[in-house]
Amino acid sequence: MQLQQLAYFVAVAESRHFTHAAQRMRVAQPSLSKQIKALEAELGAPLFSRARGNVTLTPAGEALLPLARRMLADADTARQEVAELAGLRRGRVRLGATPSLCAGLVADVLARFHDAYPGIGLLVEEGGSRDLVGALARGQLDLSLIIMPLQHDDPSLVTEDILRENLVVVSPAHDRVHKPYLRIEDLRGRPLVMFRRGYDLREATLAACRQAGFEPRFAIEGGEMDAVLRFVEAGLGVAVVPSMVLDGRPGVAGTPLAPPGLTRTIALAHRKDVEPTRAAQAFRATLLAFVHEAGQDGTLPQGVELIAE
Repeated sequence: MQLQQLAYFVAVAESRHFTHAAQRMRVAQPSLSKQIKALEAELGAPLFSRARGNVTLTPAGEALLPLARRMLADADTARQEVAELAGLRRGRVRLGATPSLCAGLVADVLARFHDAYPGIGLLVEEGGSRDLVGALARGQLDLSLIIMPLQHDDPSLVTEDILRENLVVVSPAHDRVHKPYLRIEDLRGRPLVMFRRGYDLREATLAACRQAGFEPRFAIEGGEMDAVLRFVEAGLGVAVVPSMVLDGRPGVAGTPLAPPGLTRTIALAHRKDVEPTRAAQAFRATLLAFVHEAGQDGTLPQGVELIAE
């Protein structure tokens, strides 16, 4: 089984078309088809069903696809690591982060890292923790900033708690809540702007409301962070958001939740079975140095605190 064969297989699986896959891989279509047939012969099972011009995965193909993606990602990581060990001043860090972290913490850390390592390429994937954990498991990311606790423990990951952040109720600045605190019970009957399904903050808000004995009323749902804040600015409702995202948002105002309130833990994660590349290790060191300095200087965003080691 050759890596090139697996790459051809993944290309066909994703495009569901042999000609399009060949164009994507910059190879003649007969050569691609020949390599796919060789792979099927070696595995002893057809990988694609080619009925009436439609290309679909067989059960064997469905089973192979996630493994092939992971093997190709691991091979790419190995090439990057060997290049670094060979003394080349280049490399790559693939970082995952939630939208709220991309809007705040991540940009500053990326700027510091780029200044220190200008030859290292940076790729950032934005998404919810559940999606980012999946990307880590598939080998598509080197590191990811995720929100703890995970809904399902993943023994294949190593996680390192870094920051703790308060959640606040955000309302339009022109109609701000004139109270020092709000209780979760105060959200009963109030229209909420709610994140899309699978979003960490959606699950945290729903769980808190249900624990308080009520189902929240949605004014609108389905947005990412920026959309939710804009909907609140427009007066569509209130939302529960991390305090970090309020910086630079004069159109909204945040009200803390009554002690003990709601908090979330920000952690750095990577796969347990793959040692992070030297570039990824350098990024981790840069990130930790940044947050420790900000914690000591008192420059962390309001409502965010360093988790002592």
